[in-house]
Amino acid sequence: MTLAGLAVVAGFCAAAGLLATVAAAQTPLMSWGDLLGRPLPSPNARIPYGPLPDQFGELWLPAGKGPFPVVVMVHGGCWRSSVAKLSIMNYAAENLRARGVAVWNLEYRGVDRPGGGYPGTFEDVGAGADALRGLAGRYPLLLDHITALGHSAGGHLVFWLAARGNISATSPLRAARPLPIATAISLGGLPDLAAARAAGDAACGADSVDRLVDATSSRRFDVYADTSPAELGRTVTREILINGEWDTLAPPAMGRAYVARMRPGGQAVRQTAVAGMGHVELITPGTAAWASAVQAVEAAIREGR
Repeated sequence: MTLAGLAVVAGFCAAAGLLATVAAAQTPLMSWGDLLGRPLPSPNARIPYGPLPDQFGELWLPAGKGPFPVVVMVHGGCWRSSVAKLSIMNYAAENLRARGVAVWNLEYRGVDRPGGGYPGTFEDVGAGADALRGLAGRYPLLLDHITALGHSAGGHLVFWLAARGNISATSPLRAARPLPIATAISLGGLPDLAAARAAGDAACGADSVDRLVDATSSRRFDVYADTSPAELGRTVTREILINGEWDTLAPPAMGRAYVARMRPGGQAVRQTAVAGMGHVELITPGTAAWASAVQAVEAAIREGR
């Protein structure tokens, strides 16, 4: 990683409070440097799903003939391309690949890129996920029971992918045939955008949410109606939220509030808070938080067989 990249990582860590020490347990939480200082694994292929530089995904294929179950993976970074790119998920993708799971890791335009925000960020993630149908004709992939897994802002985006079928026909985000998601897993995610905005700098900051949903627009009465999973309502997708107990960016209370809001409407949703874990641990192989994520992925795959 370049010095500039490390500076961005360090700034993100400081802003999120991830370098704090849990006083009660005297256990230091992981920093981004603890993860990104590891040798970076490489995917099998980088494949564009659109013509723009940030419109591509990376495919991770296990050894063997397959066909393989698939995880659609979406990175976080407060929806800002300058904060994080898809390579932050390479360690998680490699771990799943070694377990016999194919991974389609998506890049997309953040709110700080031309065309990002509303609707571009959402259009990218939707188009990237839907591109899996074409990849299945070239690679040995099983698409009948897809799992989507996202970290931080990516947790919001995978829940949004699962809820696309509920988007109004009048919205530019409406897709004619969205890729079905059987299970969506949010790792320290922000599925309720109004709540994330209200949290301000304790989460990703109100400005990040406002830029994502185009809050200054006078064209839309409710900027969350087609952007926030909490507003989109019940889906047939099983939703799983995994939080680190000491995560200051997406604390467990945010996950509990989402479950309390969605479950009475019939949504299949549950949350787990992993003791002693922060935000970085959620995508770091070798931690209890990532082990919980793997368990959820493997359970979803078994249910599809």
